Amino acid sequence: MSDETTKQHLEHIAGAMKTIDFVMLNTHTANGQIGARPMSNNRQVDFDGDSYYFTWEDCRMVEDIKTNSKVGLSLQGAPSSDGAPGIFISVEGEAKIIRDKAEFKEHWTDELSRWFKDGIDTQGMVMLHVKATRAAYWDGNDEGDFDIQK
Repeated sequence: MSDETTKQHLEHIAGAMKTIDFVMLNTHTANGQIGARPMSNNRQVDFDGDSYYFTWEDCRMVEDIKTNSKVGLSLQGAPSSDGAPGIFISVEGEAKIIRDKAEFKEHWTDELSRWFKDGIDTQGMVMLHVKATRAAYWDGNDEGDFDIQK
């Protein structure tokens, strides 16, 4: 697949991701199962293969990522008014745990205060940086399945 085609696919799913409020983040658990959790997408998406999610340092998801950083993201967009089914997006990637408040500030949105009362100063909060390696989508008309290389 050409770089231009990959760029077009990324632009298509980035536009769709801005309309999707929650993503399911999937990890590999210690006993080999798959764990899935809803995470706020914050609609702060200029998706180029990187996405960011805030969570708690002491949660099982972070423990899973410490053991195996390979994660999956699943998103589903609402059906359109013309009857199209909406978009389905799957992303595979590597997660990194971020503890730097300066990086928190870059990705913070006020809506996150619902869960993190003290903003970027919330004790025990971390940010997950997911760097995509592969993505796929289907929107009822088009589909794509492609590697993401940066």
